[in-house]
Amino acid sequence: MAFSSSTADSAGFESVEAQDLVGLVEAQLTRAIVEGRLAPGSRIVEAEIARRMGVSRAPVREAARRLERQGVLVARPRHGFAVRTISVQEIDDLFEVRLSLEMTSVELACRKADDAGLQRLRTLVDGMVREAPTQPQHVRIATDLAFHTLICELSGNAHLHRIFSNTQTEMQMIIALIDAVYHDPETMANTHYPIVDALMSRDVDASRLAMREHLDDAWQQVRALFVKQHGTVSPPTPTQGPAR
Repeated sequence: MAFSSSTADSAGFESVEAQDLVGLVEAQLTRAIVEGRLAPGSRIVEAEIARRMGVSRAPVREAARRLERQGVLVARPRHGFAVRTISVQEIDDLFEVRLSLEMTSVELACRKADDAGLQRLRTLVDGMVREAPTQPQHVRIATDLAFHTLICELSGNAHLHRIFSNTQTEMQMIIALIDAVYHDPETMANTHYPIVDALMSRDVDASRLAMREHLDDAWQQVRALFVKQHGTVSPPTPTQGPAR
């Protein structure tokens, strides 16, 4: 799929003027991918993006390399980078990993997080619900991911937190699909309250159950939406798909 000048214009990139050019270019590329303005399979033409952002090609190339390492872009010999396409199997694989990480993190947070940390979590969800109707999609997605990242932080396990953080951009692409499922953003935001309530009660079993139900529902919804958009596939086996 060619990435033409008109495509670059429609993606809505902004001129970048700052010292951390690579980070800012990466952020704009990520946002364009998450919001679907750069569709799966789209080529990343460095010259066009650099022109739109008002920077040289070097920071665009380095930002693309960063996103390749995160699994968001793929390098094609003699054709540069392209937005990675997602399959049902990859959705299943990511959710299996995410479920494992977050079940561990919520249990550890329930045992180790201080009261102030758990209050930060509730305050975050309160803000998600309050602002959901007016926030743009990319902000809702970032806030949703911030909630789950905070639980990993409150687990007290720095290694777990680091592993989870390394999957964030890829997860943003999936959360964008989840966000598309819920026509009422406030409904989606409210699905985080059972997790917070269980954590604040220091109930390990309830915390794990709430997290599992939250992620399982998201997994099923995303999978169904993807199949509807891209065709029918065989359902996951009990060892591959969402646990119920």
